[in-house]
Amino acid sequence: MAGIGVKLNSIFEKNSIVANLVGFTYSTAVTVAPMFLVILSILLMGWVLEFNSVGYVDRELFSCTVLYMFIFSLMSVSPFNAVLSKYMSDVIYEERYQDILPCYYLGLAMNLALSCLIGVPFCLWEHFVGGVKVFYVFTGFCGYISLVMAIYSMIYLSICKDYEKISLFFAIGMLEAFIVSLILRFFFHWNITEAMLFALLTGIFLIAVLEYSFVKRYFKRNSNNYRKVLGYFKKYWQLVVNNFLYIAGMYVHNFVFWNTDMKMVVADTFVCNQPYDMASCLAMFTNISATIIFIANIEMHFHEKYKAFSESVIGAKKADIENDKRQMFRQMGISLMNLARIQFIITVAIYLLCVVMLPLFGFSGLVMSIYPCLAAGYFILFLMYSAMLFLYYFNDMSGMVMATLSFFAVTFIGSIFATRLDEIWYGLGVVLGSFTGWTVTYMRLRWIEKNIDRHVFCNGNLMKRGKGERPSSKVFDRNRYMEKIAEENS
Repeated sequence: MAGIGVKLNSIFEKNSIVANLVGFTYSTAVTVAPMFLVILSILLMGWVLEFNSVGYVDRELFSCTVLYMFIFSLMSVSPFNAVLSKYMSDVIYEERYQDILPCYYLGLAMNLALSCLIGVPFCLWEHFVGGVKVFYVFTGFCGYISLVMAIYSMIYLSICKDYEKISLFFAIGMLEAFIVSLILRFFFHWNITEAMLFALLTGIFLIAVLEYSFVKRYFKRNSNNYRKVLGYFKKYWQLVVNNFLYIAGMYVHNFVFWNTDMKMVVADTFVCNQPYDMASCLAMFTNISATIIFIANIEMHFHEKYKAFSESVIGAKKADIENDKRQMFRQMGISLMNLARIQFIITVAIYLLCVVMLPLFGFSGLVMSIYPCLAAGYFILFLMYSAMLFLYYFNDMSGMVMATLSFFAVTFIGSIFATRLDEIWYGLGVVLGSFTGWTVTYMRLRWIEKNIDRHVFCNGNLMKRGKGERPSSKVFDRNRYMEKIAEENS
């Protein structure tokens, strides 16, 4: 999210309550606003179209369709986006803007191919085994593909530093979806769930089209150089593993509980666990502010320290390099501690509010029993992710893989163990997995701090690597040199 720091500094430097509120609102708008806009649009459609009047089976089919659309779209794009983002950053740094469109087209093709490989067999099963109508199945599949395209294109707008455009496009798309749902229901008398699902499809597709048009307007030249993009997947394969394991770790505990006695099967196709999934959603929203706080903090403070250290490495004195290094790591520690303190206060306040208010809206029983442990787990999870962002700064591929692998493995095993405990401990897998991932990340950051000089100054090559016969290690032949001198004297 490099780039919003300047804007935030200009807002917060006024040092007033209004400025703080404006800064927090701006941070929200460029980080988590798209997710809230989608949720708000679905809730408004359901309220206006009287979604509660729909039969139980149809309601659950719609809910599961939307749930699967979002979960598996995130998982299908996760293996590619980190590498493509790395390639984009390097291309922009080297000012090879003509290589951006090949990256976009190739990445889009790879994302769509994997998404179809996952989605098509599932949709065939949904129709032929589950008996769901072709129109409904096809609408859900198109919404899933459109969401993949929208999520994928977001990385290019982020690199272009047009974060506001992402939120604007989502606002336009979700407003269009809401209006279309009203038209389909009240003018064409469509079924409520079909009208909502088709409207959601049109809104997401509009977002994807707007993002694509913006990318095309930003980058007009095409070098047709696709081989370099593929080379990045071989060179930075750890990013593929890291990003996939992190996204998979966020949902693996849900998958475990989808296979318990509490599971619900819809149309012999969709599997879910309503109480656990709802508790997970509440726990995530309880701690989502950590993303806003940390990104604002890192962009306003740490990024400048990191930039100063990077510039001093190029040509400053050793004393200046050491001083900038100490300031950078001190700011890193301060950022993490401030995040933990502030987010802890926010989490406790929201948790108490949820415990008091949610039962009034029908959230009680099993959901509220599962919620506390998951809320603690997501609190640690977001701290872990924040610390992992520093590993990205230091290009520590091995550390990232170790952190996400430990997070995924412990979350998976811990969730299996938690299924045998009482309801209040169902979120124990998330707690243990997040804490393990946080511990590995913290230890890796400490290792980088102690070995930063070797990491920076001894991580290159004097000669360009290549394939072929190894050149001779002899750099000077004294006899040949003396013969040459004798020939010149004679």
